[in-house]
Amino acid sequence: MKRWFYSDSIVNFKKATQEEILGQLSQFNQFSLELNQRNAWLTEIQLLKKSLERFDGQLYFEFTIPRVGQRIDVLAIIGPVIFILEFKVGENSYPAYAIDQVVDYALDLKNFHETSQTKAIAPILIATNAKTNSHTTISQSAYNDGIFFPVFCNAESLESAIEGVLVLASGEHIDYSKWEQGRYCPSPTIIEAAMALYNGHSVENISRNDASAKNLTITSDYISSIIGSARTNSHKVICFVTGVPGAGKTLVGLNIATKHIDKQSELYSVFLSGNGPLVAILREALTRDRLKREKKAGKSLKKGEVMSEVKVFIQNIHHFRDDCLSNEKQPPVEHVALFDEAQRAWDLNQTANFMQMKKNKPGFSLSEPEFLISCLDRHHDWAVIVCLVGGGQEINTGEAGISEWVDALNRSFPHWHLHISSQLFDSEYGAGRVLEYIKTRNNVHFNNELHLAVSMRSFRAEEVSLLVKQILDVHPESREIYKRICNRFQIVITRDLDKAKQWLRSKSRGTERYGIVVSSQAERLKPHAIDVRTPINPVHWFLDGKEDVRSSFYLEDVATEFQTQGLELDWVCVTWDADFRFSKGEWQNWSFRGSKWLRILKKERQNYQKNAYRVLLTRARQGMVIVIPPGDAQDRTRNPEFYNETYDYLADIGFEKI
Repeated sequence: MKRWFYSDSIVNFKKATQEEILGQLSQFNQFSLELNQRNAWLTEIQLLKKSLERFDGQLYFEFTIPRVGQRIDVLAIIGPVIFILEFKVGENSYPAYAIDQVVDYALDLKNFHETSQTKAIAPILIATNAKTNSHTTISQSAYNDGIFFPVFCNAESLESAIEGVLVLASGEHIDYSKWEQGRYCPSPTIIEAAMALYNGHSVENISRNDASAKNLTITSDYISSIIGSARTNSHKVICFVTGVPGAGKTLVGLNIATKHIDKQSELYSVFLSGNGPLVAILREALTRDRLKREKKAGKSLKKGEVMSEVKVFIQNIHHFRDDCLSNEKQPPVEHVALFDEAQRAWDLNQTANFMQMKKNKPGFSLSEPEFLISCLDRHHDWAVIVCLVGGGQEINTGEAGISEWVDALNRSFPHWHLHISSQLFDSEYGAGRVLEYIKTRNNVHFNNELHLAVSMRSFRAEEVSLLVKQILDVHPESREIYKRICNRFQIVITRDLDKAKQWLRSKSRGTERYGIVVSSQAERLKPHAIDVRTPINPVHWFLDGKEDVRSSFYLEDVATEFQTQGLELDWVCVTWDADFRFSKGEWQNWSFRGSKWLRILKKERQNYQKNAYRVLLTRARQGMVIVIPPGDAQDRTRNPEFYNETYDYLADIGFEKI
């Protein structure tokens, strides 16, 4: 399938009439052709015919970027350069959002388009009515990746802008026929992926094409076949999908949920998560995106209407539970339920306490996993539950872990079929003991296709999650792992938070998101203007732009492991406190109470804290800076000894100091 509406050589483009070109553009336009769009295309055609008079190459109008569902106005291949031409017809200035937009397109091609990765890319923003060219110099960026700094020009200076880039560019002329064959191998954020899937893109269109990432498609297809079989044969089935942090478990869940919704045949699926910030962010992102698309198509919808539709598709697991409680005999409308981070469901004690205190239901005797299975078991014909399981991610008191799901099945649901990831025996998932009990049970299937083995959160280095695991396990192999990834995924350390902020800002281009994350137990970062007791609004922090003081970009508000689990940023600052400190060759766990630190000795709480730092250290897609404060000898709660060994341990791994 072609990624553009119109393509031809510059020679043929100059010969073609406006009506011929416009006809091809209109043929591939999915929306009704509005007058504004038609006029914009005519302006672009006229301007390019004039500006490209002296150049040869290939043109592509409306080149699609499926990762974010947007299109480049015009992509031109001239000599050794890929030009990204973004037109703002009628504009007399260069708005910040448009600058970010054209830079984002360049980064997308450089990072995710196979045959663009080694090529020079020049983003050019054309404000047709600008009086003067406000960009006086043309140069490649300091990142040494072949992307030029954005070039600004008006209708009269486009030709000279292109010529200026070509003077600086070197290398062989690009063979556009080979370039067109390049695979688009994106690695979207979970927010981008949710928007793309909700708008009809398949998981194949928005995921990388390397062998490891194809696991996403294989896993999705396997689950789809199970759903089809369960529906045909009136079976009730539960699947356990495992994966390393950032491997795409949530993406698989969203993909299945969007695939298996068909109102005509009364097939409903729901994506459920106990992660409140994730649910709120995904709902808001899908709603904003839908409103923007409808507005572009000339339609007007109210935000409440769109949000109501989105809420049916993505729900908070606790709201789903409460709805099932109020209708104790009725099955839910959904036959397919996908539980994200299933290991975080509540155990019996936590559930019983909540039911007694919040729901006035004393004597409630089911854990959350057992109750949720019982809800789907109310269907008389068929049902499918998909449990998406992360290893080493329990960060909250009362989380049952995956063993309770299996225990509940053994106790109360002998008729359910089980499809289990072969990796669920791994100690990281904490289910080995109970899994031994089901080996003699009927209809149990173990399958490698239900495990996602490679992290895709960082498209620059898939081994980041392994590196973090080895750091937290104090494994000497961490040095070798970092040597393998350091050229693709940068990690630096510093004792100075201001330097860390400068580093973040210097690394980010376009709308690449950055922010500060800290442990929820980091109580003694207040001297650095970080107060973990001041809650953030995760929707504003993750979705709003650089102009909003509530966004992550401002580097004022910080997010903890609870607000960031399941989400990611391009560049991250992890600010370390003395709650998790390295001392005498091992990690120590501390809690700040009143005016002093107290050692944590309970194994369960130690694991929660270790997992909190695992979450924080695996949020970055492109790189991170770790800040270990210097402490203060005059403050006994921030003794430099609490921090120095941690800094030395991380420095010894090989991280660059700034």
